[in-house]
Amino acid sequence: MNYRNDRYGRPLSILGFGCMRFPQTMGRINMEETEREIMTAIRGGVNYFDTAYVYPGSEAALGEILERNQVRDQVNIATKLPHYLIKSREGLEKLFCEELKRLRTDHVDYYLMHMLTDADTWDRLRALGIEEWLREKRESGAIRQVGFSYHGNTDMFIRLLDAYDWDFCQIQYNYLDEHSQAGRRGLQYAHQKGLPVIIMEPLRGGRLVNRLPEEAKRIFAEYPVRRTPAAWAFRWLWNQEEVTCVLSGMNSDEMVRENIETASDAKIGELGPAEEKMLARVVGAINAKVRVGCTGCGYCMPCPKNVDIPGAFAAYNRRFAEGKFWGTVDYVICTALRKTSTAASNCIGCGKCESHCPQHIEIRKHLQDVRREFESPVYRAVRKAAGKIVKF
Repeated sequence: MNYRNDRYGRPLSILGFGCMRFPQTMGRINMEETEREIMTAIRGGVNYFDTAYVYPGSEAALGEILERNQVRDQVNIATKLPHYLIKSREGLEKLFCEELKRLRTDHVDYYLMHMLTDADTWDRLRALGIEEWLREKRESGAIRQVGFSYHGNTDMFIRLLDAYDWDFCQIQYNYLDEHSQAGRRGLQYAHQKGLPVIIMEPLRGGRLVNRLPEEAKRIFAEYPVRRTPAAWAFRWLWNQEEVTCVLSGMNSDEMVRENIETASDAKIGELGPAEEKMLARVVGAINAKVRVGCTGCGYCMPCPKNVDIPGAFAAYNRRFAEGKFWGTVDYVICTALRKTSTAASNCIGCGKCESHCPQHIEIRKHLQDVRREFESPVYRAVRKAAGKIVKF
């Protein structure tokens, strides 16, 4: 296993275990299989395990397995605060104590604000006293390092990075999302600040393995160096020095072993121009059904009416590349889970965005397409409900 250091020089395995989807049997976590996979990972050198309060049964299962095998001190636990459920400092303390009880530990190594959406949300948490609370927990040793996980555009990600003295951060990043979400620019900015970056969705929810178009499969198959699509996706990430640890939601012992093998010989800078060119062709094949040629550069932002233009177009493109379900999920995340709506329907047609777009996209026209595609009565009901939760 290869390792890269965190902010304080502690080694983290470049492969992390994502604990959101443990193996299930009859709707319940299969503890026998889950334990087998976790222990295979630990024996293979994996020392970063990522869970969350809202992952059903995950914290409790991880805590039980680590305690039973007496390996808690061999690993780092990362879990998350569901800030959207917090109304007071008392509620914050109660929830954290519940997490420690589930995990059967007296401390969390890496504690994240889960899906921190924007600077306004962080300001709300500050008003509740979270900075003082975090300082107390760090001084007592109950929380070792503080970070946040993020889905959104680059500019807001950078604002959040500058809003607090974080120890690390977690973003969605892969060769398909190189210039969307936080993107390469956000990754490099975090690195420049000395922050380790944990990567989620390295395979785009399986999109870069199980749902590749035939042309992309052909490109991989014909390349002289034979690797699985998953191995190419991981190596593209580990090729970059700014990437600290890549999470994988491994759900079979075989998958754990394969990923450990890849992580054991991956090196920074191992991919050259030929490999980058090949992967660019794969991206082209995947994006063949793209409806809007948005690169996520963010030059169109900020919108006077708060529309998340890059996020809306990314969701719209995903709808036609991967299906309506995934496109809708992305759209809800980037527009509805906000204190202030960032929906396409906010657009008043001022045209300011189009005057700055280097791709000369007809943004106003396409935002109307996005609105018609996603903003059904069901979406509006979800947005209304989510808005009430976020305001709390």
